[in-house]
Amino acid sequence: MITLITTIHIIICFILIVTVLLQSGKSADLAGAFGGVGSQSTFGPRGMQTFLSKMTTISAVLFMFTSFGLWILSGQEGGSVLENEKAPITEKAAAAIPDTKKKAPEQ
Repeated sequence: MITLITTIHIIICFILIVTVLLQSGKSADLAGAFGGVGSQSTFGPRGMQTFLSKMTTISAVLFMFTSFGLWILSGQEGGSVLENEKAPITEKAAAAIPDTKKKAPEQ
């Protein structure tokens, strides 16, 4: 299930990136500076902008839903990164150091 949602999430990410990058600001082309329609004549004066705005909104909402879904599913796994690690050694430091004082041999 997580794999499916992750795949959908990545596809939505690419769609969101493309729709944001395809949008242009108001009157961004040269013809817009003089009040002309310019390169947007295929979709009308605002046709492409409204389509891209709707696609951006839909993509952003789907991105948030998939992010929220992945967050919920990741919490259900119930594992920890340190789950299989051994407990740290609890010996005292003094017991771990060997006695370095040597007695001189008696004569």
